[in-house]
Amino acid sequence: MSHPLNGVTTLPQLGIIGVQGDDAASFLQGQLTQDFALLGLSEARLAAYCTAKGRMQASFIGFKRAHGDILLVVSRDVLAPTLKRLSMFVLRAKAKLRDATAEFDLYGAAGDAAKELAPGLSGPWSKVDVGSASVVSLYPADGQARALWLVPAGEAAPQGPSLSHELWLWGEVRSGITTITAPVAEAFVPQMLNYESVGGVNFKKGCYPGQEVVARSQFRGTLKKRAYLAHSPEALHAGQEIFHESDPGQPCGLVAQAAPAPGGGWDAIVSIQITASQGGGLAAGGPEGPAIRVQAPPYPLLADV
Repeated sequence: MSHPLNGVTTLPQLGIIGVQGDDAASFLQGQLTQDFALLGLSEARLAAYCTAKGRMQASFIGFKRAHGDILLVVSRDVLAPTLKRLSMFVLRAKAKLRDATAEFDLYGAAGDAAKELAPGLSGPWSKVDVGSASVVSLYPADGQARALWLVPAGEAAPQGPSLSHELWLWGEVRSGITTITAPVAEAFVPQMLNYESVGGVNFKKGCYPGQEVVARSQFRGTLKKRAYLAHSPEALHAGQEIFHESDPGQPCGLVAQAAPAPGGGWDAIVSIQITASQGGGLAAGGPEGPAIRVQAPPYPLLADV
């Protein structure tokens, strides 16, 4: 049977923050978990914007349309508070921030459609320009290629069979890369979502809000939670608590992202205590809630340094 994840869909759940000016890259360098100072035109960055306590309030896929013109793709439900907070720190930097959502159209391409649209992509977070489109390679889902396609508003959509939005969201979950949405804003340190293992954290760059907490989580071996793929026969939703049978009075983690699975039930990315992933019953929403089965993430994890 052919994989259901093949085709092109619109991405109405995502918005775009535009950062323009001579200091666009250096400004973002001081705010986000990834290196924007060294960002070239043929690559993108997965990055988090953290609180002072190292908790992710938003996540982005960021790339340059041109030098001094950076776009940050973000969940639309956290865009306004994120833009407001980032704007507070511009101060004297030559950088203008705006909600650029209406200026562009965003599409997701998966499977053969993704490969045919941008054959020049070389791996996750690589970027190519196809005419006026910026195309970013994403992490695959069950071996299926996936890409983000951005064009100025009103331009032609990328060619390919139609993919349902629901299937795209399922592919997002199966990729193991969480997009921060409002229900889980400020719930996770980046490593709780494996961001350091998928190109979302650079430990060599300079300061940014929450850096000390993020670095300490990595280098002191204090990390107790990781992200895993999960399946449940019943509906799951972001922000739902997860319980382990050994301690029904205390949640061991949260659902980070979830979507209905084409084969029935729901698939999710869950962030839970490492010990809870190693055996014993797990349930969502409460100790008596629907059972959850977890499996390893679909990429290798960087061992604690």
